[in-house]
Amino acid sequence: MGEVTVTFRHLEATNALREYAIEKVSKVKKYFDGPQEINVVLSSEKHRYTVEITLTANRAVINAKEETDDMYSAIDLAVDKVYRQIKRHKEKLKHHKSHAIPQEITSRYNILSSRGVGEDQLPTIIKTEQVLAKPMSIEEALMQLKLVTSEFLVFINASSGKINVIYHRKDGDYGLIEPEV
Repeated sequence: MGEVTVTFRHLEATNALREYAIEKVSKVKKYFDGPQEINVVLSSEKHRYTVEITLTANRAVINAKEETDDMYSAIDLAVDKVYRQIKRHKEKLKHHKSHAIPQEITSRYNILSSRGVGEDQLPTIIKTEQVLAKPMSIEEALMQLKLVTSEFLVFINASSGKINVIYHRKDGDYGLIEPEV
């Protein structure tokens, strides 16, 4: 499901050190759904050992760096930093949830095909999906969109109580659609 890469810099690559690092960082996989990529860089400079961990999962990137006199303790400290950042990230998501609007709305959208459309033919529906719109703030919706692989997110705006859509723009920014009824 996830890939762990261990890189050695200015340090002898030992199997014991590699296995210890993989064992420690592999435990964070249980906090994320979907594919993860974990890069661990172990380096030595004079008598100091440095560990850098970069975790990429669900569009979230978590970095941790530790430097000590012992490589094993540096690995432990860096993994602890990763756990703290994951916990902070999960708490942030939890606190952004709004309980002001308890209902959830399921909406449906259709994807139309324009193949074979002539003057006398109408587009055909080639795919239909149902989307669960949950109540949340715009900030939480943006964070959720960053965590999923979808191009857009349908949600109920906690401040207005209306269905909104937040989406990725081609220029790298985000757009918000607030329909008026």
